[in-house]
Amino acid sequence: MKLDILYFAWVRERVGKSQEAVDTNAKTAGDLVDELILRDAGYAAAFSDLSAICVAIDQELGDFTTLLKDCREVAFFPPMTGG
Repeated sequence: MKLDILYFAWVRERVGKSQEAVDTNAKTAGDLVDELILRDAGYAAAFSDLSAICVAIDQELGDFTTLLKDCREVAFFPPMTGG
């Protein structure tokens, strides 16, 4: 399946890009992360502590067990606080 992946804030800085299109066989967001960290050290650094990263699937908050079936976009970003 082809997905658009978006990276925000320090996740973007560590990965070195704000977005990319990938072909994946990942079934969950966690499986996708497992594939991404094999790419290079920047991805490994970005995803080294998943408790510090939020994930949205097609612009809806999810988690790393969320299924990717029929999704088009996955976004990774640090938790945000209101103010």
